[in-house]
Amino acid sequence: MSFPARNLLALFAVALLTGLATSLAQAQSAPSPDAPPVSNAPDTTQEDADVPTTTLKVNVNLVSLYFSVRDKHNGLVSTLTRDDCTVLEDKVPQKIKNWVAEADQPLTLGILLDTSGSQENVLPLEQETGSAFLKRVLRSKDEAFLVSFDVDVDLLSDYTSSASQLARAMSKAEINTAGGNGSAGVPGIGQGPVPTSGAPKGTLLYDAVYLAANDKLRSEQGRKAMILLTDGGDQGSRKRLPDAIEAAQKANAIVYVLLIADRGFYGGIGFGYNGPSEMKRLAEQTGGRLIDVGNSGPKLEAAFKQIEDELRTQYVASYTPTNTKLDGSYRKLDIECKGDGLKVQSRKGYYAVAPSD
Repeated sequence: MSFPARNLLALFAVALLTGLATSLAQAQSAPSPDAPPVSNAPDTTQEDADVPTTTLKVNVNLVSLYFSVRDKHNGLVSTLTRDDCTVLEDKVPQKIKNWVAEADQPLTLGILLDTSGSQENVLPLEQETGSAFLKRVLRSKDEAFLVSFDVDVDLLSDYTSSASQLARAMSKAEINTAGGNGSAGVPGIGQGPVPTSGAPKGTLLYDAVYLAANDKLRSEQGRKAMILLTDGGDQGSRKRLPDAIEAAQKANAIVYVLLIADRGFYGGIGFGYNGPSEMKRLAEQTGGRLIDVGNSGPKLEAAFKQIEDELRTQYVASYTPTNTKLDGSYRKLDIECKGDGLKVQSRKGYYAVAPSD
């Protein structure tokens, strides 16, 4: 059956009107000659939003060495360039990628205060001189924390840029022997390990260094140092000297030891004193120094001034090792600088551990 003629006319009219309307709309929306080109590509904004992104992680094994250089007159040298120095890892020369020689690098500092019985006569001197040092050395971009160690390891002040806050915490430090019966702490900053039964009172020096390096400094970036005010005697630590040195090296922290001792204490209680030799090893292996001040206030002030000058006159050289294995092995480091009688003070090695996520 065919459509009537009037129906065909009606369909033709509708088609004609639709075509006219489409042409008019295109004419009205046509871009001007100066308008930017219009893309006819489909909109994929929503599709892209639903596509999961992938983050590319690249681990660069960059070793950074902080070091000081002294001339033959023991004066600090601050004018060297990267062309003047060579870094050797296991006796193999390394290419220095980054070199910084400036006196105002940010500083992260840990003060470790010996509050064992042997320090009773010198603790007030340590508190007074240490507080004055912090007020001089700390700037707004620096931060420091304070730990005391005896039969416990206690965090007296967490990270702060306030020298006044640290001084108040230091002034509250007290001699603690726990009556000679040991302590009831557990491992960790704030509660030190229990000394072994029968140990003479207990001075958890190695535990304190280990915990400060591992728990506080290892996660920090940049220039890091520990200053120990101690007579160097350790009794009761779970960690040993090699453990403390390894922890400091893994944290890339320089250790300075201010050896302040009431030597009469040791003669009076009848056991030996071998602090200087072990503290010298701890300091030198990490790029610091041992300074023996006895129980002299002026010597202690002079020692703090030397540390302040060294920390503000350091170089940092960074390189990617030619030995790319991150196998946890120990790598020996040497730095040689051109010049008459120059002496370099730096850490003696590092552990090639893989960076954590």
